Amino acid sequence: MRFVLWRVSMGSTRYEYTFVRFGEIWMEGGSVAQEDYRHIIQEHAAEGWRLVQIFAPEPGKSDEHYYELIFERQLV
Repeated sequence: MRFVLWRVSMGSTRYEYTFVRFGEIWMEGGSVAQEDYRHIIQEHAAEGWRLVQIFAPEPGKSDEHYYELIFERQLV
């Protein structure tokens, strides 16, 4: 699992983004993986984060196999 944090300004509104990446082990985990990603979404939501996208490389176009959860929250 990997976390990255970005901060972006859009006019007067500012947001920060965090990216949580899961590797091949997560994809092979089946139901365990499902509980893992649900837990991470709930954990981030409790801290004010909103899930905005789930990214995965296009199958067959890359040797990398992972998912990335992308969260956003407004800075105040």
